Amino acid sequence: MQFKVHPSRVTDAKVTVPGDKSISHRALMLGSIAEGRTDISGFLAGADCLATLTAMRAMGVGIDQTDPGELSIEGVGLRGLFQPPAPLDLGNSGTAMRLMTGLLGGQAFSSVLTGDKSLTGRPMQRVITPLGRMGVPIDSDDGKPPLTVHGQFPLTAIDYDMPMASAQVKSAVLLGGMYADGTTSISETAISRDHTGRMLRSMGVQVEKSGNRTSIVGLQVIQGRPIHVPADLSSAAFLILAALIAEKADVLIQNVGVNPTRTGAIEVLQTMGGDISLENPRLLGQEPVADIRVRSSRLGGVAIDSSLVSLAIDEFPVLFVAAAAATGKTVFSGIGELRAKESDRIAAMANGLRLLGIEVHESRDGAVIHAGQFGGATVASHGDHRVAMSLAVAGTVANAPVTITDVAAVDTSFPGFCDCMASLGVNIEAADEGLS
Repeated sequence: MQFKVHPSRVTDAKVTVPGDKSISHRALMLGSIAEGRTDISGFLAGADCLATLTAMRAMGVGIDQTDPGELSIEGVGLRGLFQPPAPLDLGNSGTAMRLMTGLLGGQAFSSVLTGDKSLTGRPMQRVITPLGRMGVPIDSDDGKPPLTVHGQFPLTAIDYDMPMASAQVKSAVLLGGMYADGTTSISETAISRDHTGRMLRSMGVQVEKSGNRTSIVGLQVIQGRPIHVPADLSSAAFLILAALIAEKADVLIQNVGVNPTRTGAIEVLQTMGGDISLENPRLLGQEPVADIRVRSSRLGGVAIDSSLVSLAIDEFPVLFVAAAAATGKTVFSGIGELRAKESDRIAAMANGLRLLGIEVHESRDGAVIHAGQFGGATVASHGDHRVAMSLAVAGTVANAPVTITDVAAVDTSFPGFCDCMASLGVNIEAADEGLS
């Protein structure tokens, strides 16, 4: 599958985007081990989250999907899961795999976690190490999937200093801590997403947070609750940038999660001169939500504050496009983690932007991007959904059509991407490879 994007005129619009992927994964897992019923609205019915749904059903959880975005889960309690009859295939989802290691570490059975070619090439030692200290033996292929998690109960509570900020590792340890005898604490080098802690608290679990340290007492009961999943800020970022770099547009993106551990991309774009404001702020459960107003702006290059890296880790591909569309140069540093995502995102974006006529200089953990005019070209997404959508945004202001190849993975996080972009006035079409 490929996208072909023609130079477009983005217009005024009022839109929304699909539900938050990170929160949808967590709602499925926590609802499954809760006591009683959990009803989820706004669920992201993308490939990644559907893989988690299938995995939970394989372990005996009753999940009724009455509508793509509406789920009802009959929780089985902390220790009510059954051993799955086959390896759990988590597709392309690193979030699902890392969180599932913590969830399965406290079970009374062993299980195998696997995924597609991209996922089985991604590093998992960062969760294997702390869970090993908690007493969970995990077999791997030199630190990569497939993983065989040998469940133990109870686990050993630990005090863990994370070598780098990671919401996925923090969540895996917190989930393992639910099965531990005592208090498990995690200290981070920088702030990362806190969706797991917020959701646990909303479901009656005591989770303490002090600065960059999070603690949980094991063996608490999780109570089933209604969970409302807000629209995904990471998905909204593509629409935000498309509006910012348009000639004249005023776009309102509704009901978007604006958790302060996720808003780094907005801060970066505002620093670059982007006219972005949050309207109608409110809470969905414990998650902050707002409508995001975006008006076309003249962006300028900046040196990205490294303290924002963990708050914008998924949005750097689209920020690379923002840098190319700005004036001057933009310097990125401290983003080496992007080389171990669904693709090497630094290399993938640098190569794609160069083909579009942009000057990019890579380093091991960063890049310098000089502003320029996007030209037409055929560019590779390397099977990475965020690379594909970022390059599609570049195509809206190119001087000739831009074709992005291997875009099927976009459905993992943003089903309906083309239709949503088209609602802004973007001239985009999806077709099988070679049929454009």
